[in-house]
Amino acid sequence: LQSSRLPATIAWMEIGNQNGGGERVSGNPFRPGVMVLVTLGNPREKFWGAILSLTAEGLSLCGVELASFDDLVSLVKDGEPFSPGVVFLPMHRLERMELDLPDGSIPSLSQRFTTKTGLNPAEVLIRHAAIDSQSLGASQ
Repeated sequence: LQSSRLPATIAWMEIGNQNGGGERVSGNPFRPGVMVLVTLGNPREKFWGAILSLTAEGLSLCGVELASFDDLVSLVKDGEPFSPGVVFLPMHRLERMELDLPDGSIPSLSQRFTTKTGLNPAEVLIRHAAIDSQSLGASQ
């Protein structure tokens, strides 16, 4: 005897923004522009960044390795040029992807970025990725 169950879906959720308010999100919360933490396997790596694209083949992300987060914040805060990576991570390497949300009284990395720089990390990273892709297209 087999029973067929429908897969669970996320109907909606609230994502807090930098001003402390919430934004109601329906459907898949992992959409372009959302800040995430990604854990990869073989070799083990962790990334923080903004989703550019999520497909069955993999994840395109603009961000930095988690170990470089504080360096990125310092560069942005000081107005120095910075180069976040625009990377494609094949799905077979993804072990875990989670929304960059606060955990109780512990602020999210995005909130820490905003507190120290006064900027929205998703806007900074996506704008940087767009500028890089435009300059790449112009040079070809």
